[in-house]
Amino acid sequence: MPITVVRTKAELRSEIARLTAEHGGRRGATPSLGLAPTMGALHNGHRMLAEAAVAANDVVVASVFVNPLQFGDPKDLERYPRTLDADAALLDAIGVDLVFAPSVEEMYPGGEPLVRVTAGPLAEKWEGASRPGHFDGVLTVVSKLFHLASPGPVAGRPVAFRAYFGQKDAQQLAIVRRMVKDLDFPVDVVGVPIVRAEDGLALSSRNQFLNDGDREAALVLSRALRLMDERATAHQPLEPDDAVALIKSQPGVELDYFEVVDADTLEPLAFNCRETPFTGEALAIVAARVGEVRLIDNMPLKAS
Repeated sequence: MPITVVRTKAELRSEIARLTAEHGGRRGATPSLGLAPTMGALHNGHRMLAEAAVAANDVVVASVFVNPLQFGDPKDLERYPRTLDADAALLDAIGVDLVFAPSVEEMYPGGEPLVRVTAGPLAEKWEGASRPGHFDGVLTVVSKLFHLASPGPVAGRPVAFRAYFGQKDAQQLAIVRRMVKDLDFPVDVVGVPIVRAEDGLALSSRNQFLNDGDREAALVLSRALRLMDERATAHQPLEPDDAVALIKSQPGVELDYFEVVDADTLEPLAFNCRETPFTGEALAIVAARVGEVRLIDNMPLKAS
């Protein structure tokens, strides 16, 4: 059977009820449903996201929705790739059961919502500082997707509900986890590791806008992150200023931020970075404009 694509919230709920009733429990004693929220233009990073969901759940739903609430620049929203047919084919090949691809009018009837989920202090730094309102838009659509896709019981048994997000958007992942904790959403948030091209560039839907020269220049971001990883693993002082200098030395790259932070709070580490050997765990994060494209990347750090 080819993958089912639904466009309305009513169809989504109906198909989830049908699929969980038919397939709930095929991978274990507890029925389960996995949700992979995306904006489409899928690449191998999304493939890994979907594969993780398929491997762990009886039924998997992927959403494909370009959410206007998280775009500050109308031109950025307009040029975001829409490739639903190719996206559905990729998801079908992986084994995803259902694609939810609503229109903007279906998700936000009557126009943009007057009531939104606010990301709070976690969204006031890093990406939030560069893109005001972005994470409020993310949380608003994610909260709607959680409600819409939340499965009912199957044969009197509760259905485990898991949602899958990529680690590349580390701040988004941290904020979604905090929303789930603070607002008691009945869903487990699963982070999926970054997928990189052979040259080290983190996969992103925005990479297609890089010309050959820009793509080569963008590799300085992963080199800077690897420098921090090597020093952390070797239990050395990280000296993040060296990574900053490396990025600033690359022509065509305009650095927004580079920092080593706590992965949960996103606060810069007050110790273990510069003068003393690194211990414990942290997250190195970076954002930069390469040509006309803004890229983000990150790398978990752990002392050996």
